[in-house]
Amino acid sequence: MVTGTRAQTTWRVAGATTVGVITWVTRLAGLMTLVSVLVPAGRRNLRGHLSEWLELPQEATVAAATVALVTGVLLVLLAAGLRRRKRRAWQLAVGATVLLTVSHIGLKHVFGAGLVSVVLLVGLIASRRYFVAKPDPVVGRWRAVRVFLQLALAGFVINVILLSVASRAVLEPMSFPDRVAESALALVGASGPAVFRQMWLEDMTAAVGLLFGLAAVLVSAYFLLRSAEPAPRLTDDEVDRLHKLLNEHGERDSLGYFALRRDKFAVFSRTGKAAVTYRVIAGVALCSADPLGDHEAWPGAIEEYLEVCRRNGWVPAAMGVSELGATVWARFGLEVLEIGDEAVVDVDGFTLDGRVMRGVRQAAARTKRAGYKVLVRRTEDLRPGELAELEALAANWRGTDTERGFSMALGRMGDPGSVLVTAEQGGRVRGVLQFVPWGTAGLSLDVMRRDRTADNGVNELMISELLLAARRHDVSQVSLNFAAFRALMEQGQRIGAGPVARMSAKVLHFFSRWIQIETLYKFNAKFQPRWVPRYLVYPGVRELPRVGIATFEAEGLGGRSPRLLRLLRRA
Repeated sequence: MVTGTRAQTTWRVAGATTVGVITWVTRLAGLMTLVSVLVPAGRRNLRGHLSEWLELPQEATVAAATVALVTGVLLVLLAAGLRRRKRRAWQLAVGATVLLTVSHIGLKHVFGAGLVSVVLLVGLIASRRYFVAKPDPVVGRWRAVRVFLQLALAGFVINVILLSVASRAVLEPMSFPDRVAESALALVGASGPAVFRQMWLEDMTAAVGLLFGLAAVLVSAYFLLRSAEPAPRLTDDEVDRLHKLLNEHGERDSLGYFALRRDKFAVFSRTGKAAVTYRVIAGVALCSADPLGDHEAWPGAIEEYLEVCRRNGWVPAAMGVSELGATVWARFGLEVLEIGDEAVVDVDGFTLDGRVMRGVRQAAARTKRAGYKVLVRRTEDLRPGELAELEALAANWRGTDTERGFSMALGRMGDPGSVLVTAEQGGRVRGVLQFVPWGTAGLSLDVMRRDRTADNGVNELMISELLLAARRHDVSQVSLNFAAFRALMEQGQRIGAGPVARMSAKVLHFFSRWIQIETLYKFNAKFQPRWVPRYLVYPGVRELPRVGIATFEAEGLGGRSPRLLRLLRRA
């Protein structure tokens, strides 16, 4: 039973409807501006008023249309930031809306779009108290400035070079200051002092200028508005506090120890009796497993975590939570989705005897006949230097630069209390497992690696030997791999399954070619475990794609490509 008045506060914060309306009106204003520029009638209307009222040359129409085009696209982009209550998005939206209001109404460009801009401006000012989420206070701002200058300078330099190397047949001779002026004006779509004899060069310089000018504005806006992804790192004090919570309440959740990954942040309840750990990925503050500590104090830790999400404009989400944890999260207005089951083996009931265990028994016997010997040891019992050797082998056998796992992976080896299982053949290590502590009487599988040239059945041998030796290590239960969407797969394979269940199973079977869905399920099922449901917690259907991308990226299964991430960090 989870109690406490703090849990009555939900994720649905004040002003949600107002923010939603502002977001859609912002998109509408941006789209109407784009239409007013792209439709010929709108450009003619703009040209007439610029020429008549301001006595500007014809070229000013192109520059004005370019500014309106950039502003319209910017408003569409800003809508995403406004939806997440970004303060900086609100500031830019106000500035862009003022510009559009003057353009549409003051210059009588498009009255309908101007009316929408006025409504949006009034709404933004009236609802300013809701836009409080902060971006990265330093890196994002200066990175945006740097990207803007880099792209604008690149377009400027390219045009200067084009004008400098052009022959007299395509361009009348011009001085260097004139080439500089022409290149600078091209960035905003305006014509300069250049006199072109061939239209292709004029089109090329105009295209280069507009392309780099638009890119400078839009890409810098992305860096200015994107959610901060600070480098996560648990401090030594936080690790000590988390260890204390695990020592006191670690028996309840088999995934609790994985909260000690160093690439996370931690937020504690005000009483210090519970904590939530998370990592920020693609604007999602992704938690794994249940909060640590006394479950009576979970609501306090969750509320502190949600407040951090509100301040930073992050989407809250938690993966791999238990049924009790999902119940607590749901009280904050978050949605819950069952995503699979964790395989847990009770040591007292495990045996290799019987027909159902014939597959594991035969695999273990076959590898033993091939000369394999299994050692089950605590980390403290390893000989000096052996841990480093096992870490090197495990890294080599991984076969990829991406470390997979987040909710059920620690990211390191050799923590005190961990159990290492090695399979040796002729004095050579051919496979290694690492199990991390689950309270005082349980273990959770963390690392499972083997030499690709090793015999089939090595993993079955190591796990079965660990389960048989567990009693000697005072272990009563062992958590194995997570089987994603196990219930769907199992239902679809039953006799009499409906068309939806069969189709779901076929889809999972198809994706198992790239992601080990069916393979892990069948491997886990060999050991006759009890299945413990695990859930995904997320704000709503609209945020589910973003949460899915963050989850896949955290687990090393997809998401944003490593090249893109490196590019964004360097920019």
